[in-house]
Amino acid sequence: MAFRARAGRPSIGGKLLAAAAVTFGLGALAVLRKQRRAERRHPPVGRFLTVDGVRLHFIERGSGPPVVLLHGNGAMVEDFLISGLFDALAVNHRVIAFDRPGFGYSARPRGLRWTPREQAMVLDRALALMGVERAVVIGHSWGTLVALAMAMDRPERVRALILLSGYYFPTARVVTALGAPAALPVFGAVAGSAVLPLIGRGLASRMIEKIFAPKPVPGRFARHFPLDLALRPGQVRAMVEDTVLMDPGAAALKPRYSWLRLPVTIIAGAEDQIVDAGRHSVRLHREIPGSRLMVMPGAGHMIHYAAGPIAEAAGRVRAMEKRALGGRATAPDGGRHMGGLQIVFDPERFRS
Repeated sequence: MAFRARAGRPSIGGKLLAAAAVTFGLGALAVLRKQRRAERRHPPVGRFLTVDGVRLHFIERGSGPPVVLLHGNGAMVEDFLISGLFDALAVNHRVIAFDRPGFGYSARPRGLRWTPREQAMVLDRALALMGVERAVVIGHSWGTLVALAMAMDRPERVRALILLSGYYFPTARVVTALGAPAALPVFGAVAGSAVLPLIGRGLASRMIEKIFAPKPVPGRFARHFPLDLALRPGQVRAMVEDTVLMDPGAAALKPRYSWLRLPVTIIAGAEDQIVDAGRHSVRLHREIPGSRLMVMPGAGHMIHYAAGPIAEAAGRVRAMEKRALGGRATAPDGGRHMGGLQIVFDPERFRS
């Protein structure tokens, strides 16, 4: 015998659906309130430039040879400010750091597949509008893929590459499969509005500890990184999409690594818990003819927060400059792999 819900009275399924809708709506409102509060507390720190309909946020400081900084997944320009790297470079260079599309205050229009090459294309057009030529491009983590894509597709724009803690070769990763549904247009929009930011907030503390391990999280990062901005729905969606696109992005670039003929310095932390230095940085060094590899003992994924790599780079550059001025000091490679980069190292910038 078949049973029906009485006319005019919702079924149990209907009640559950309505309750879920209300819960989702309340969650979305809570996330929206947090987003607005975060944007009031952390307004843009730089300027904006619109390229082919994409509004990009960037910071620029200093004068001299150009240096471009590209951050990793989940980060934004503040990462380079807090680390001290931006200010150290700006003493003697024109330094430009972008919020990559979807991060910080840069837009990430729907309908595009934001691969490393697509992001590199947009950023290259921005640099062209800014009159930047022959820049040293420094990429960290996911940003290394964008830096490599720019060097391959727009070699006239890139004088040298410095790649920090990069992921260069596709591997089978559970996180890619888990993140794939959230990268879909409809599901991603729904999940990104309420669910993913709340999940991200719960996982953020552990993930931050992991990226800095084995070192403790620097006090300056804990105090100044705008985590609430990073957990806004749009940035969380961008982070999930970048996670899913990392393997196909690396696979697309991999066949051309051996073609690169510009100075390339690869720096990685031996204790990186996010990206295995041996499987990625050491292997990339073997793929790129003439590249220089620096694997830093005791360092993790956030290599740009450590004084060691900055001090070593500065030492080699100073030696190169003394040699150019007729001094007797010489760098191991004449400074070629740093692209002539001069870093003014101040230990105070790298303390917690």
